Amino acid sequence: MNADAGRIRSAPDEGCASVSATVSSAPAGASVVIALLPIMAAVSIAFLIIGIALPVLPLHVHQDLGLSTFTVGLVAGSQFVASLMSRVWAGNYADSRGAKRAVVAGLLTAVVGGLLYLTSLQFLDLPRLSVTILLLGRAVLGMAESLIITGAVSWGLTLLAPANAGRVIAWIGMAMFAALAVGAPIGSALYQAGGFKAIAIVTALVPFAAILFVAPLACSPPQRGKRPALLKVAALVWMPGFGSALSSIGFGVMIAFSSLLSIERQWHPIWLLFSIFSGSLVIARLLLGQIPDKFGGARVALVSVVIEAGGLALIWLVPGQTMGAVGAILTGFGFALVYPGLGVEAVRRTPPQSRGLAMGAYTAFLDVALGLGSPALGLIAGWAGLDSVFLAAALIVLGAAFIAIRLLHETPSGIAG
Repeated sequence: MNADAGRIRSAPDEGCASVSATVSSAPAGASVVIALLPIMAAVSIAFLIIGIALPVLPLHVHQDLGLSTFTVGLVAGSQFVASLMSRVWAGNYADSRGAKRAVVAGLLTAVVGGLLYLTSLQFLDLPRLSVTILLLGRAVLGMAESLIITGAVSWGLTLLAPANAGRVIAWIGMAMFAALAVGAPIGSALYQAGGFKAIAIVTALVPFAAILFVAPLACSPPQRGKRPALLKVAALVWMPGFGSALSSIGFGVMIAFSSLLSIERQWHPIWLLFSIFSGSLVIARLLLGQIPDKFGGARVALVSVVIEAGGLALIWLVPGQTMGAVGAILTGFGFALVYPGLGVEAVRRTPPQSRGLAMGAYTAFLDVALGLGSPALGLIAGWAGLDSVFLAAALIVLGAAFIAIRLLHETPSGIAG
């Protein structure tokens, strides 16, 4: 490979290095991975703490605290509500203060979330108080997640040209979901060995490892240029964001209800569906992450949402674990490229100096869907049974296909940079 390929050039600027990736004769995919690998590693470490809690939070709330499926959905969705409330601020922070600083701030915030998890365990004999503190911890982790992922994507978009936006979004997301997939069985093992206390301790400690990893990396200064107002950016990205929100309902169902469905149907291990879903997503992004850049984000998203909806419908329809696992594979494979596909449509509508804000606004639509959708699906589960939420999610996900079709026939306005 040419010695200049993937080289990172640094120059001091307000205490932060000006970083850009120069891709020359190396294959585009290889050079993109080289440039993104350190950021991906940091994201993986950070999101491990979220992954370990996903399969056991429903068990802790429903079994240890004896609370309802609606409360399970509320606890699962509270992180996304907090992410929604902080997402635009996180994007502005990454644009104005630098992406690396946003990532480090998110990691420090995650430590606080772990400490709140520990505090909630001091009140197990008062379930409502315990779950209230747990909800606060989830909210703090939502703020942390917002800073980390928005900062990481903004960092990657600064390193690489806009033509690689799909790969940046896909592969940083792949790092996130790889951590979620690995974290699920680790979390189940920790829960069996030490209960939710073990989860809380790990949640408080692991972010320090990510901070040590991130600290030596060169960072990028704020992008120069006049930044458009939030409402203008939101107007540019609302349609891709709405499509992503509809698609993300499938993700929310897998987070909040796949382990409970496995218990109801006596499928073991209970984390299998979510890990298969996450593993399928990771593989799809690893092998096909460049597809949205090559064939167009809306076109790829259209095909992907149909696959995702089919997977969710299969989980609802079949009683056997093997076919349920096939449904989880299809759901993960389909969901994998919707977010980066529609993310490409969002990025190409916004100027470089506001891409952190644009990604914050774009991802906020996903947060709305997960924050409101998870409790709503919890109500459906209590009324019509756990399996019914997978059918409901499949129908909602299909709505994203109509958004993708409209984007295919639309020439975006207001594009800059």
